[in-house]
Amino acid sequence: MKIVVLEPLGIPAERVREILRGAAGAETEVVCYPDRVTEPEALGARCAGAEIAVLANLPFPRAAIERCDSLKLLCVAFTGVDHVDVDCCRERGVAVCNCAGYATTAVAELTFGLLFSLLRRLPAVEERCRDGGVRDGLIGRELEGKTFGVVGSGAIGSRVCALAGAFGCRVLACNRSGRPVSGAESVTLEELLRESDIVSLHTPLTPETRGMIGREQLAMMKPGALLLNTARGDVVDSAALREALESGHLAGAGVDVFHAEPPLGEEPLLGAPNCVFTPHIGFATHEAFEKRAALVGGNIAAFLRGEERCRIC
Repeated sequence: MKIVVLEPLGIPAERVREILRGAAGAETEVVCYPDRVTEPEALGARCAGAEIAVLANLPFPRAAIERCDSLKLLCVAFTGVDHVDVDCCRERGVAVCNCAGYATTAVAELTFGLLFSLLRRLPAVEERCRDGGVRDGLIGRELEGKTFGVVGSGAIGSRVCALAGAFGCRVLACNRSGRPVSGAESVTLEELLRESDIVSLHTPLTPETRGMIGREQLAMMKPGALLLNTARGDVVDSAALREALESGHLAGAGVDVFHAEPPLGEEPLLGAPNCVFTPHIGFATHEAFEKRAALVGGNIAAFLRGEERCRIC
């Protein structure tokens, strides 16, 4: 059997080979590529003869999948699979699995990193300190006592709810299933937007959630509220968010995800005031990368045993 790892997974390649051979057998050929290529022809060439391919957030379109004649399993070392043409995989009988849960702690903790950067104005405070200045005018705000709204209460959203409660917040949550979330009041999206001092997005990107936070929803938010997005860039209308920030309706935003990544070129948010940006690093911790590789190994082993665990198609 041959397994190809199409991009680095954040831990040493030898450790990846150890995990994958442990899952598929000691004689398995495991090829780990040290860089990323995006051209369909190049991806097809790298997958030549491989029954299993592993990738993280590398785009894998139909034109690449159709060049993978031996492929039986595409193991996505990522939570979302919106960068993979799952329909094409289904048509060609290629199973797809993901690695939900590996970055729950990492993303939840970055959410609060972004939030405290906004509340305590850390970028401006650091700049003032490096310039030898004092704190005059750089007065922050506390989190305790605020109403914290969480949109999307899967594993990450539920963890954020728990952390917000630990900080002394009133916690509101909404999700598409309507299921209750421990430690949070279940409300509609409209109620959440109108009542929350902080709104944090943790919903997957689907046709239903694309653009779900637009001008109408931003206008519902309390004046001076903060918006956090560590979900997907296209969940939010970036141009509308910039307008809400420039008008002063919103006091700030913490953003880890963008419409086009890396966030270059025409990304409208980059010029917006009162923002803290990170380049989609919510998942990127040493601990999360080790968890992710272990999940990849477990998914491959389950697939080879004929189990349906974590199967998308």
